[in-house]
Amino acid sequence: MALGLGMTACSRDFTVAYLYATSATRTTSGVINAYSIDYQSGALQQLADSPIPSGGSNPVTLVASPNGKYIYVLNHDTSTVVAFAVGTDGKLFPQATTNVVQGNGLIGSFPTAAAIDGTGSYLYVTFTYQNGYTSARPGPGGIAVFPITASTGALGAPVTNTTVGTTAANPLPYFPTGMSPVGVTASLLHNFVYVVEQDTTTSNGVTSNVGNILAFSNGPASGTENGTLIPIAGTATVNATTLTGFKVGTTPSAIAEDPSAHFVYVTDQATNQLYAFNVITNGALQSNSSSPFSTGQFPLGLTIDPRGLFLYVANFGDSTVSAYAINQGNGALSGVAGTTQVSTGPTCVTVEPALGIYLYTSNNTDPTVSAEQLNPHTGSLTSVQGTPYTAQTLPTCAVSVANGSHATEVVNAN
Repeated sequence: MALGLGMTACSRDFTVAYLYATSATRTTSGVINAYSIDYQSGALQQLADSPIPSGGSNPVTLVASPNGKYIYVLNHDTSTVVAFAVGTDGKLFPQATTNVVQGNGLIGSFPTAAAIDGTGSYLYVTFTYQNGYTSARPGPGGIAVFPITASTGALGAPVTNTTVGTTAANPLPYFPTGMSPVGVTASLLHNFVYVVEQDTTTSNGVTSNVGNILAFSNGPASGTENGTLIPIAGTATVNATTLTGFKVGTTPSAIAEDPSAHFVYVTDQATNQLYAFNVITNGALQSNSSSPFSTGQFPLGLTIDPRGLFLYVANFGDSTVSAYAINQGNGALSGVAGTTQVSTGPTCVTVEPALGIYLYTSNNTDPTVSAEQLNPHTGSLTSVQGTPYTAQTLPTCAVSVANGSHATEVVNAN
């Protein structure tokens, strides 16, 4: 029995992290593909109970808490957020389902993106339509802020908005954005939140697409987080239901901030470009003088490695990942090794947070998950043996969490 226990412990040591990829199956419910990540090779092994029901229809994205104990899945078509606890063996345990549309006090519908602040205290969820708007009557979207209970990962009631486009006498359970919010990121070190959206503008009777980044502080910019979003200089209320902010491209698709909270990056799926911004006083954004940078075709997702040295973009159109080195002084990007071919139609890209050397993409068209090993000194990518790995139909996004015994090893990866 002692020998058996020893082998079990050793086996667990070789699981460095876990990977979860949502799939929008052609049935009524979506699923989550769950994998263990091998410590030595980065190879994936499906967990015994994978795939797992996502708790709703058409899961579009998922996000992990900073401590890796919980993940939250956004089911677009059922307008729900489902919380899962991550077991010590990587197994997912559904905890609770939260409606983005909440009874008679509607928040909104069709969630699109999610982020969690660095303290793990708040979940930010962008959605397509505010109360009163639908696909038949399009209108502006919004962002809901859900407090997270640290001990259980449960979501509390959404924070009441009395500051943006409303009054204390007529509070709302969400904060307005522009027409189509598609991405959100929250600072790991500060209480800043950035939302990127696809908007339109009309000039001389001609309507054209334009991207916007809305910048908020969670509570006073130099104060303590309290869940209340306050627009930062450069973000302004157009009317009671719509905001405008920092211009970025024409059809932005994703947003990320580096771990140092100095730089913000946005992909544009229409122009095949990557925009860089410097975070300045009180969270305002300033366009990087070297921006924009070229990507592959139709970039949909991006991520930054845990050390903040390299940035990776998933290019859906040509099935590649573009790699860039981040200038630590000014945020400018330089190509590391061009582009790396992955499987067909990558949507999201994630780097496991334990060693910080294995990268994965969810491939919507295959359907598979691709695995790459990144060189921690150069950022270049090489394929993991056995890639790609099978997933359920139509993978939409992916996220990774560290196995508890390896949670701090990334600091030694260089």
